Amino acid sequence: MTTVKETITLWRPVGPAELGLIEDSGFSAFPPRLPEQPIFYPVLSESYAVQIARDWNVKADGAGFVTRFEVSCAFLAAYRVEQAGGRQHLEYWIPAADLPAFNQAIVGQIEVVAEFR
Repeated sequence: MTTVKETITLWRPVGPAELGLIEDSGFSAFPPRLPEQPIFYPVLSESYAVQIARDWNVKADGAGFVTRFEVSCAFLAAYRVEQAGGRQHLEYWIPAADLPAFNQAIVGQIEVVAEFR
């Protein structure tokens, strides 16, 4: 008997402002993208999310956080995994207009799993 995986674990590095908006949602949704942010990019590995939060978010915002969450595999089937640098830098590129549907495809809560200052 074959087991079909229903969700995939993804990570998202965020700064303090975005984390505050996630908290305001009850840890159930990511905030809308800003006009200069045409894509939402959840990443496929915790180590990549840590690298961004620690090396970029801390410098830009004074703190960086790594969030972890589950997303429906059926929803993600419409999107390709993109390589954004080295072969370990894998992420989905979700168009900003698709973020509400992405948020609906989140299963469970968004968790903060690491913090850097």
